[in-house]
Amino acid sequence: MKIKEIMSKEVKFVDPNTSLQEAAKIMREKDIGILPIGENERIVGMLTDRDIVIRTLANGKDVKSTTVKEVMTPKCLYCFEEDTIEDVSKSMSQSQIRRMPVLNKEKRLVGIISLGDLACKGSKQVAGDALQSISQKTR
Repeated sequence: MKIKEIMSKEVKFVDPNTSLQEAAKIMREKDIGILPIGENERIVGMLTDRDIVIRTLANGKDVKSTTVKEVMTPKCLYCFEEDTIEDVSKSMSQSQIRRMPVLNKEKRLVGIISLGDLACKGSKQVAGDALQSISQKTR
């Protein structure tokens, strides 16, 4: 099964100059924990709810004046919509990540794949194996 068959397709970029407060509101409204950050139709990073807490609040930064680009993860792993769920699950396991942007062959953002997508729409066994690997402590 291909990732494009099970990925979440309703995904849009957030501009890197967006305030963290606005980004957090988007996350709340859409009930999501990750936002792709983009410029010129290309992904330049990812922002997670964890980034907001660890890199902003825990460091005493103001969510109203801090921008997404100041705390986002600039390099992110991604997969392609034609990749198999097994390959993507393996990549997520090895990198210990729970969500990954999905790109088309032109490297344009077309979706997000999560462990939830793998479990609910793909293979519970593949998702379970990935979750077990992701949850292992590496330090």
